Amino acid sequence: MAWEYSEKTKRIFMDAVQGKPGTHLGEIENADGVGQHGSIVCGDALKFTFRVEKNADPLKDVIVEAKYLTFGCTSAIAASEALCALIEGHGLTPIQALKIQNKDIVDFLEGLPQQKIHCSVMGAEALEAAVVDWAKKRGVNLAAQGVKLSGETAEDDGRVVCKCFGITEPYLRRKIKELNLRTIDDIVSALKAGGMCGACRYAPGGLQDILNETWGTGEPAPTTVAAAPVADSGPSPFQLYRKIEKVIDETVRPVLQGDGGDIELVDIKDWKVYCALRGMCAGCMGASRTLQLIVERTLKDKVDERIQVIPV
Repeated sequence: MAWEYSEKTKRIFMDAVQGKPGTHLGEIENADGVGQHGSIVCGDALKFTFRVEKNADPLKDVIVEAKYLTFGCTSAIAASEALCALIEGHGLTPIQALKIQNKDIVDFLEGLPQQKIHCSVMGAEALEAAVVDWAKKRGVNLAAQGVKLSGETAEDDGRVVCKCFGITEPYLRRKIKELNLRTIDDIVSALKAGGMCGACRYAPGGLQDILNETWGTGEPAPTTVAAAPVADSGPSPFQLYRKIEKVIDETVRPVLQGDGGDIELVDIKDWKVYCALRGMCAGCMGASRTLQLIVERTLKDKVDERIQVIPV
């Protein structure tokens, strides 16, 4: 079934992908602050840029424009929009903008599915990286201003706990406390760590051990660690997305456009592909049949039999 997004989240997402006035999808040329978070290979990536109105005193620079380029799902794009809306037009300096946390993004969207909380974390950390970039360009010593970095821009040298996502022990310990993460499922939802092969969940020094050491309680690690789940031998999330996108662009879309219609790829979750018919196809009484016989069948034949097309 589809994720249970709030109506506000869905509206913000649709406005963004349709490029409506007031949305922020894009990139600022010669930006004063540039920050990135995530990895396309892992399924979500965000590049955040902002422009300031410069003052003789850089501490009084004010952010006047913010934009983002996001590769990801509905919640990733909506969270990026929320981040820009919380910053732009409020007369915030870059240092003041750092007060925006992932909880503020979730609240702005009137909630996110638990499994999508990591999208709000991604936005908050891209913002922090952009502020660090601004500070370097403007010669501002953030530490001297009392700024304590909490994301990947902080010193994160240390043992890599989750090798799939390259997440280190210092970063995990910091985020577990900051976000009050109490279980492995909490960590997967907020940070993605442990969400791919699962090998780091109960390994010595892994997620459960770090949780136990942080909170002094929790589920003890098994005395005999079960073999880690074997990752699916199929394509990575990024590879799957690209294959589906290519088939839709080269095979499905031309057929629909020949009848005055079109199709929009909205989201992909595991093997479920969320699509919306556009143009003449959107109001056709046979829309569901079109999705099943043309779109789903084509994707099953050309990509993978496990694919299921879900109308949105």
